[in-house]
Amino acid sequence: MYEIVAGIDTSEARARAQAREITGMPMDHDEVHVTLLHDFQDNPEGASVEQVSSVRRAKNILEEAGVTVSLSESSGDPAAAILEIADERDADLIVVAGRKRTPTGKVLFGSVTQSVILGTNRPVLVCSGEEED
Repeated sequence: MYEIVAGIDTSEARARAQAREITGMPMDHDEVHVTLLHDFQDNPEGASVEQVSSVRRAKNILEEAGVTVSLSESSGDPAAAILEIADERDADLIVVAGRKRTPTGKVLFGSVTQSVILGTNRPVLVCSGEEED
């Protein structure tokens, strides 16, 4: 089984791009398992990962292609959560979606994508997000 961990934020466009990149990979979808991880940075109402529209969108695209999907959630540092789940699942690939930010923006706000790339020895696929909805 080929294990993929995908960090999904709140953007449906980026979630669609990630799911489409995964389903477009040349592999037997029946032999792929994807864990979709959403990190809640602000969740005062106690929402669950199943309630996040971007996660549901990615899950639907993947399942329609015959990919087995699991959902996971965390709270705190998204990059650390992605890396932790990737280690727990012994992921063959990590999939993230990049955002366009200026160099100054990356310094001030950090970059989940950059932190994931620098924090692992696993392959990381960085998807370019589609146009926003």
